[in-house]
Amino acid sequence: MKYTYTFIALAAAAFIIGGCNNDASEKTASRPAGTKVDANDIPVNTSPGQKETFDPAKNTVQAPAGPTTVMTFAAYDHDFGTLEEGESATHIFEFTNTGTEPLILDKCKGSCGCTVPKCPREPIAPGAKGQIEVKFNSKGKKNAQTKKVTIDANTDPAQTFLTIKAFVNPAIEG
Repeated sequence: MKYTYTFIALAAAAFIIGGCNNDASEKTASRPAGTKVDANDIPVNTSPGQKETFDPAKNTVQAPAGPTTVMTFAAYDHDFGTLEEGESATHIFEFTNTGTEPLILDKCKGSCGCTVPKCPREPIAPGAKGQIEVKFNSKGKKNAQTKKVTIDANTDPAQTFLTIKAFVNPAIEG
């Protein structure tokens, strides 16, 4: 009788644990025992010059169709310094297509309406340079501000992130 209860408890535990269906369990379930986790199984932001950070959205980004290339920026972030509330500032991010295929920027998007990127629409040839203009409007913003620009292109990974920062002095109400 004692063994019957143990068996039932183990079967129930196996059913409950086996019923959990998430990405990690799917990726590791088919792996033979004792094998190491592949680095591609862990989603991270691997833009050059940035620390690797967990990025759960990486697996939801659709991979580009066709051949991929490499986009390399001179800098991945820019600090505007101190701005007065209501001021606008612009920075040009320069990049080079360091890959072997034409670079096609599909979409450029700011993290909010105050950050507006302008990306080239024409393909960038291998070895050629390009620019992304980012405008930041500090109206309604106060104190430390950090905003991201997401670039979708035919690169691997499919998204590249640029960061702008500023400290916005609040407007003096009079």
